[in-house]
Amino acid sequence: MSDLLRAEARRLANTVIWSWQGFAAAWASEKTLRQWALVNVASASLAFALDLSGAERALILALGLLVLAAEVMNTAIEEVVDYISVAPDPRAKKAKDCGSAAVALTAIAGGVAWAVILLR
Repeated sequence: MSDLLRAEARRLANTVIWSWQGFAAAWASEKTLRQWALVNVASASLAFALDLSGAERALILALGLLVLAAEVMNTAIEEVVDYISVAPDPRAKKAKDCGSAAVALTAIAGGVAWAVILLR
């Protein structure tokens, strides 16, 4: 294996390790992430229990994962804001509220997808 391939394999391995560490840290500290995960399990179970097309299932599963991704990003925003902002600041509040809004909008997208699929 060439040095370039070894370096790329190591970089990929590190990326996987760091990503897993980030998710595990968010999982350990964020009840909301765990709640969204339970919603995703229910949603995925329903998606496989109902007579849906492959595309419909894929959409539901992908949007569920995007909700989890948004929640992890929101956690990152909150952690950074809490780290750099020792006193209440309207910019810190805005950053946290925008992160929360991103999660809400992603969850609404999932709800809209379910509504469209079920009402077809």
